[in-house]
Amino acid sequence: MSFLWGIDLGGTKVEGVVLDLSKRDANELPHVVTRQRIPSHAEQGYEAVLESIRTLIDLLSEDSGLQPKQIGVGTPGIEDPKTATMKNCNSTALNGRNLRKDLSGALEIGIRLANDANCFALAEHLFGAARGASTSFGV
Repeated sequence: MSFLWGIDLGGTKVEGVVLDLSKRDANELPHVVTRQRIPSHAEQGYEAVLESIRTLIDLLSEDSGLQPKQIGVGTPGIEDPKTATMKNCNSTALNGRNLRKDLSGALEIGIRLANDANCFALAEHLFGAARGASTSFGV
């Protein structure tokens, strides 16, 4: 079995999903093993966001009976390629922080970061309304 773990980090919530790529639903989409959503607590600062993500991973692990080796995280900003710190986040607690390093250290797993709007566009192209199109973009 091959599983994918994904996190959507937002200003008010953090949502996660575990997908089983070896199973498909009626629409040929990956099987959702579990999905959870909890508050991000971004208004309480950076450490509270990290703790919310840790809590979410624990909930997903408990519900699925699985442990992640790597997780993809959609973020409300971008990772600066020169400094590895977050910038342009509407969740300002993330700006200037090395989210990848901090999450990887806290969770002891690999972390992949991408802008959440880019994640949305890619997901729509692969699995959503734009599936099968030769070209697509998200707005």
